[in-house]
Amino acid sequence: MNGVSVSRLMALGLLAEQGPMHGHRIRREAEETHVESWGGVSVGALYRELHKMADDGLIEEIRCEQVGGRPERTVYQISDEGRRELEMLRERAMTGVHRRPDPVGVALLFAGHGEPGELEEHLRLRRQALDDLLQSLRHKRRRLMAAGRLAPQAVAVFRRGELFLEAELAWHDEHATSQRREETSR
Repeated sequence: MNGVSVSRLMALGLLAEQGPMHGHRIRREAEETHVESWGGVSVGALYRELHKMADDGLIEEIRCEQVGGRPERTVYQISDEGRRELEMLRERAMTGVHRRPDPVGVALLFAGHGEPGELEEHLRLRRQALDDLLQSLRHKRRRLMAAGRLAPQAVAVFRRGELFLEAELAWHDEHATSQRREETSR
């Protein structure tokens, strides 16, 4: 994300907003919000990132706790240096323009030619998957809003994701229309 470690941003943000917590709780928050799919946070790398942030002085280990037969868990808190890092990451994330890698663009430009009809079928399947994802996201947002479980910022994140998906669907429709026009003009 152009100089923004989203894993650090998430972990530092959680520690700043919610107070001390162990890595498992941070990971659980990442899994429950599905941040890996929409935010680019690698859930599997969170523990490694926590250790690196501790080494860098951004977070501090305050205690270890063990509940029942569960493994011992280290509880972290954000340090003053971590708060400065969080502010810098937040500013970069909010003021920068971040473009993600675009495998569809690469495939179209460099590998778009295959068997006749193959590209159209791939795009049809992709469009259907995007539409399914959009409908699922809308349903989840509405359900959580009806239950009173979404803060205004969370609603904004859901809507942003929906608008991104709507833009992708609009591109698919425009491309399909363009392809049909091209075929009829031949």
